[in-house]
Amino acid sequence: MIRIELQIELNYTVGPQGADFVFNIHAAHTAHQSISAENLVLSQNVASQIHTDPITGNRYMRLSAFPGDLRVAYQATVDITHHRGQTEQIAEVPVRLLPPEVMSYVYPSRYCQSDRLLKLANDEFGSLRQGYSRVQTIRDWVQRHVAFTPNTSNSNTSAVDTLIGRAGICRDFAHLMIALCRAINIPARFTTGTDYGADPVLGPPDFHAYVEVYLGGRWYTFDPSGTAIPMGLVRFGTGRDAADVAFATIFGAVQSGAPLIRAWAVEDGAHGIRLPHHTREALSSGDGPFQASAQGQG
Repeated sequence: MIRIELQIELNYTVGPQGADFVFNIHAAHTAHQSISAENLVLSQNVASQIHTDPITGNRYMRLSAFPGDLRVAYQATVDITHHRGQTEQIAEVPVRLLPPEVMSYVYPSRYCQSDRLLKLANDEFGSLRQGYSRVQTIRDWVQRHVAFTPNTSNSNTSAVDTLIGRAGICRDFAHLMIALCRAINIPARFTTGTDYGADPVLGPPDFHAYVEVYLGGRWYTFDPSGTAIPMGLVRFGTGRDAADVAFATIFGAVQSGAPLIRAWAVEDGAHGIRLPHHTREALSSGDGPFQASAQGQG
């Protein structure tokens, strides 16, 4: 088991008309990720509501803030017990056998225009042996062809933009890998967490975007940017692309400060709690409630 201690602080200055917020910063409840302790502190005396999506486990918090300063502080102790698979034994799932809950992740979306990458994806990956190894090849291709370069993209940058510019940050790597997978009929989704294990040279700790691909009846984790240790990634949300799982969606005039994030692992060998490390095994930490029926079809 992996145990991650998580601290997030978000600071805003809200304009004179107030503002509404939707946050996705709570650790998700999944079949392999549980929260043993958590705490939320708001600097304003405002009510908040948390809704948990019954399929993805995403937890969205809504609140309406008054004018002035707003501080959102979240702490959690998150335990992750990964499903581990042997990569050579993990097959792709034919489209005809995909569960209904998975189908939306094989279609193009706002930032993942897989319909515009059909020729490229089929030329590069269409003839490869199907299965986990083909997805690994797509991940490696993205890492080779895109340079991790801060401040080279923005909230409008899509997979096609990243392919042209050949530079970006984690969300850009994720969008491009997702689009290439979908272009050859492999379901893939955008996942948010924190960048555990990232090199400090890349900047202060931040939110992290990675990819989950539906193979062998479950969602497996891939980090196309190559900046994190996937075993230490805490899941916040999953969606078709970044538009579905922004860590903060703001309605109103607001000035935002840089997020302050800390994520560290706890080691306790006596209780089977290990430090995250790189592994050649396939890792899955987020099977949804529909998983039991999906495995029967895969």
